[in-house]
Amino acid sequence: MAAVSLSVSTVKPLGDRVFVKVSASEEQTPGGIFLPDTAKEKPQVGEVVQIGSGKRNDDGSRQEMEVKIGDKVLYSKYAGTDIKLGTEEYILLSEKDILAIVA
Repeated sequence: MAAVSLSVSTVKPLGDRVFVKVSASEEQTPGGIFLPDTAKEKPQVGEVVQIGSGKRNDDGSRQEMEVKIGDKVLYSKYAGTDIKLGTEEYILLSEKDILAIVA
């Protein structure tokens, strides 16, 4: 079995999937209390780093993606597949799991 080296530039999502770099979770509460790893909530905001070609319609054409590379997005809490490349954390989502583009 050959070893495959993965990086963000080598991952190309299929269909309506989106590859998102997860933003770091909060380490400290607004009151100044430091949170241990077990108490941290899973972040729901990230930056789109790769997108697929879009969902295929019934007539065979492709539906254009609503997000683009570089967009900051808010996504569902338990959606997608978590992927770790090196020290960075990513999530592979379906476009329907993205709730909003954050300005």
